[in-house]
Amino acid sequence: MTTIGVTGHMDLTEESVPLVRAALDDLLKEYEPGALVGVSCIAAGADSLFAEAVLHAGGRLVVVLPSADYRAAKVRPAHAETFDRLVAAADEVLVMPHETAAREAYESANRVLLARADRLVAVWNGEPPSGKGGGSADVVVDARNARLPVDVVWPEGAARRR
Repeated sequence: MTTIGVTGHMDLTEESVPLVRAALDDLLKEYEPGALVGVSCIAAGADSLFAEAVLHAGGRLVVVLPSADYRAAKVRPAHAETFDRLVAAADEVLVMPHETAAREAYESANRVLLARADRLVAVWNGEPPSGKGGGSADVVVDARNARLPVDVVWPEGAARRR
């Protein structure tokens, strides 16, 4: 059994989505479908693309939600259908003990994600942490400090919306 957590940018350009999807599909091909578990917060962008790739590869999905109000407070209408579909497809849904989606809730979700993972996939452009906490770069730093293997996925041509 291999459990892979994900972190990544939410603001991928429309042109980046198929590039990242293909790179994730390619990365997950090396795992046995019945022995693959993906752990994701299923936010828009990288988290959801990873969750979909895990399911497409025949793996199981564990969803970690940062707070009780996450769906209502943070999931935009354009992402709601994907979010709900991924929650329904998950083998397990963990909700962090926070009422509101805020920095502390995101950091708790990231800690649980890293604690459950054997490795981390980071859909990340390699830029250093912003100092706000809880972002992709922060999760990569935490994973590396915990000696968790990190696979960076940032295909040629990938970009963030500006």
